[in-house]
Amino acid sequence: MAVSNNSELTIVLAESSAGAPQMGSELGSRAILNSGLLKALRDHFKQVHICEISAKPSLEEDHDHAGMKRPRTVSKATQSIHELVYSHTQQGRLVLTLGGDHSNAIGTLTATTGAFNSKHDRRPAVICVDAHVSINPPEASPSGNIHGMPLAFATGLATSQEKGIFDWIQQNHLIDMKKMVYIGTRDVDDEERKLIQQNGIKFFDMNDIKKHGIDSVASMALEYVGEQTPIHLSCDIDALDPEWAPSAGHLVPGGLSLQEGELVVRRVHETGNLIAMDLVEVNPTINVDGVERTVNSACALVRGAFGLSV
Repeated sequence: MAVSNNSELTIVLAESSAGAPQMGSELGSRAILNSGLLKALRDHFKQVHICEISAKPSLEEDHDHAGMKRPRTVSKATQSIHELVYSHTQQGRLVLTLGGDHSNAIGTLTATTGAFNSKHDRRPAVICVDAHVSINPPEASPSGNIHGMPLAFATGLATSQEKGIFDWIQQNHLIDMKKMVYIGTRDVDDEERKLIQQNGIKFFDMNDIKKHGIDSVASMALEYVGEQTPIHLSCDIDALDPEWAPSAGHLVPGGLSLQEGELVVRRVHETGNLIAMDLVEVNPTINVDGVERTVNSACALVRGAFGLSV
């Protein structure tokens, strides 16, 4: 399944930051795309389709529900992202979703899983490159911000309890936790650690990377998901150390170097199994002096994942 060489790419500009505690990540998609990346992608692919999703406030009062902040706005935005990514994945296109906060992954991950499950009767693997595991169910979240919950909803560990709040997620669109791998994590809540252990989710934190080296970790991750398994690569820019991504939504020291991040995404590209990539949490309103460096790092990860020259 050599899908990384697909001639068509869809770029989804996910301009929603409703799942985060502060605005700004909705500006990340255009900051990344307009830094020379769009031209590089157009030179590489025969066809590039660009779609935009902007979150609009709910017409009704979006009060907190079950420990979640702005749940209706986030649910509506992620459903729109889901429908768009699902459609383009079904058409056999690679999908790159840029920008917004990490809650947008609720839409992308369920979309590629649902599309492949429907068309090929199999679920893709998910490789998460992230400082966090983002798998807190609402009742365990210390903040109530949904950008810390995307993997909980995408796996079914969190479910809808009210109409209009993630009730669009279907059972056959949930990702397979036995095909999930985390790389680069270093900020994990106790409850999240329990969920990872209970559900047998593969997990390589920064201690593992220091012990084995990033190349060995990448090899172990890819061996775990299997040679012929389609891969959805889900990247939070905060996986990189703040030295390389200072304008990120939630900075955590001690992260991946840019070189290490590039190695991971290029190894995924080399499998020929990439079907989708997300890159979230670039926030041009944070550490303004570091925006260019953060955007350049984001572009480098995208280039690596699609096999473009640096």
